[in-house]
This record gives sequence, structure tokens and C-alpha cells, in this order.
Amino acid sequence: MATRNGIRDTLNEVGSIAHFTGRFFRNAFYPRFEWNELLRQATENGYRSLPLVAVTAFIMGLVLTVQSRPTLARFGAESMLPAMVAISVVREIAPVITALICAGKIGSSLGAELGSMKVTEQIDAMEVSGTNPFRYLVVTRVWSTTLMLPVLVVLSEGIAIWACWIGVNIKDVVSWDLFYRQVFESLEFSDFIPSFIKSYFFGFAIGIIGCYKGFHTEKGTEGVGISAHSSVVVASLIIFILDLVAVQITDIMGIN
Repeated sequence: MATRNGIRDTLNEVGSIAHFTGRFFRNAFYPRFEWNELLRQATENGYRSLPLVAVTAFIMGLVLTVQSRPTLARFGAESMLPAMVAISVVREIAPVITALICAGKIGSSLGAELGSMKVTEQIDAMEVSGTNPFRYLVVTRVWSTTLMLPVLVVLSEGIAIWACWIGVNIKDVVSWDLFYRQVFESLEFSDFIPSFIKSYFFGFAIGIIGCYKGFHTEKGTEGVGISAHSSVVVASLIIFILDLVAVQITDIMGIN
């Protein structure tokens, strides 16, 4: 019985999220767009997330380089280290790790912010005053995460590759020009496109889930914490699912 109720609750949640997503698309291209709020949210979700993303990307590139060196050294393939790290970072690691970092920072922030507005009846007050709270609060936030996450992913990839160069030079001496040529001779245009496209979907998922959880907050201040926590969990799960789907699609299309 408990399993049946859990499945039913999960299906109801999926249906509610789908309905919420449909409502977003009905309001996403409204002529009177809230440009000022979009720019504010882009600054909040993009610029202020950059330090955390940059530190994570630097450590990620450095650790991946240091940990991969002994394995390649066994086969005398240390010269392949820049290419291996660059391909791994660009194709998979940077988009997913950056999305998970943003799910934790941005997703929880959206859930807590809108949840607080919900329990204090600020959203109801906006409706009474004639303002469309969904268009002002949700559409701008979802657009900001959708547009800013690809930017953060590109910056993350660049910082991780730079950290790889530093990691290579811990034991060897490799000039930046030589390292740069090794990296970009191994990378192809088809390596960038899938990771760049799926980062839009990651950003969209983070924004939708965070806003959905915040808009449906219940149980007062206790519900705010629940919304913030569940925003991170659900957004992270969807990121992994979207990544799995993206890998299957690129494999079917022969983009390797």
C-alpha cells in the first residue's frame, strides 16, 4: 500500500511539474516582458555564481590531471594527458558538475525565496494589486537560469583546462602554446555542441524546479526549508536524467 501511494504521489508530482512547465511557455513570450527583473536575476544567478563555479572548475581540472598522470605513465602516454583531460572536461564533466553546483546554489535560493513569498502571502498580494506574479517571478527566473548556465559552463571549461596546464607543469615543463595546440588539435566542433546544448536544458530544469517548489510551498516557515531542500534534490536528479538522454541521443546520431 505504501509503495502504491508513493508511486501515485510521484506521478502526481510529475504531472504538476509538467503543468507548471506548460504554464511557463504560455507566459514566456508575453509582449510586456519584465526586462529589468530578468537582468537582475541574470546578475544574481550568473555573476554571483561565478566565483563558486570558478573555484570548483579549477580544482576539478587540477585533480583530474594529477590523478590521471600515473595511469597514463604506466603506458608511456603522458603526452596524451592534455587531450584526455580536455575531452573529458568539455564533453561531460564541466557541464554536469557546473549544473549540479548551480542546482545547489540557485535551485535552493529560488525555492527558499519564492517559498518565503508564498507563506507570507506576498504572491497573493501581487495578484490582488493586478500584477501577474507568475510572469514577474517565475518567467524571469527561469529565463535567467536557462541563459546563464551555458555561459557558466563555457567559463568552467576554460578554467578547468587552464588548471590542467598548471597540473601538467607540476612535474613537467610544457609551454602554454604547446599545451594549447595539443588541446585544440584533439577537440572537435562536435565535442562542444552537445555539451553546450544540454547546458540550456540543465539551466531550464534548475529554474523550473526551483520556482515550482517555491510556488507550491506549504506548512509555513517549515515548508520553506522543505522547498529549498527538495529543489536541489529534484533538480539534481533531472540533470542526471537529461544527461543520460543527451548521451543516448549523441550516440545514436554518431556524435563521438
